Amino acid sequence: MDNKTLNMDVLLLEGLKVNPQSSVPAFVLLLLIYIFIMVSNIGLAVLIFMESSLHQPMYLLFCNMSINDVFGATTIIPRLLRDIFTPITERYIHYYECVIQAFCAHFHAGSTHTVLMIMAFDRYVAICNPLRYATIMTNRMVVKLSVLAWGVAFLLVGILVGLSVRLSRCRWTIFNPFCDNASLFKLSCESVLINNIYGLGYTVVLMGSSVGSVTLTYLKIAVVCLSSKNKALNSRALQTCASHLAVYIIIFVSCGVIVVFHRFPHLSDLRKLASILLHVVPPAMNPIIYGLQIKAIRQKMFIMFTRST
Repeated sequence: MDNKTLNMDVLLLEGLKVNPQSSVPAFVLLLLIYIFIMVSNIGLAVLIFMESSLHQPMYLLFCNMSINDVFGATTIIPRLLRDIFTPITERYIHYYECVIQAFCAHFHAGSTHTVLMIMAFDRYVAICNPLRYATIMTNRMVVKLSVLAWGVAFLLVGILVGLSVRLSRCRWTIFNPFCDNASLFKLSCESVLINNIYGLGYTVVLMGSSVGSVTLTYLKIAVVCLSSKNKALNSRALQTCASHLAVYIIIFVSCGVIVVFHRFPHLSDLRKLASILLHVVPPAMNPIIYGLQIKAIRQKMFIMFTRST
């Protein structure tokens, strides 16, 4: 046995299970997806910052999602790409690197929900209280909401991962494609009751707040649209809300699949695949949905490309 395996600060990470015949296609596909995520999300954020006409609360809040998607994809995908050509028995990772990756993975997932919540609030004010929108959604308010979204996720995830770090370790294998909180506390032989209680509470609070706020917000928006005879208002509301709802549904389904698969141990391989897709599919879909659905962004992208040609 290698001396590194005897050091409990060095863990063995299962990584992505790919047979030798599929290694190259899997690597190329994952690399192309990662490049697309980086280019599309960074491009969208740069476009919004460069175009003064897009310096509006709705578009500035989109930047939170783009930045979060770049962060989440970078947390997971580069390590997966490196491990594809590394034998499973040699996929070592330092404990502190595993902790950082677990924190970043959960921080990305948590921030996704909190950012979608403040985006829903923005749409609610814009559609249900349009006359006061400019006075409510000021630049200062956008900054406050953004800091709140990231700050709440940072605090909740910090406690989540901190409860796992406090535990002693008696195992050194991570049976997951990447490090997450469950992988960390499963390394311990101590009681993890507190971890399970807080983890369940964290999931219920985050998902409950997310689903509750988005549902309530869009119910109120639907009531306003149904009671209004202004076709232009209804069309604009449908256009901006459709993109937000599409993104939210993708995120919710991705998270829900992982939660369901956790209840069925024999579906562990599907759960691992779903956990990877959570950090791949939404970041790849979000810029497409926003870029194609939001008319102002679509027009600016068209102008930019026509100028370059």
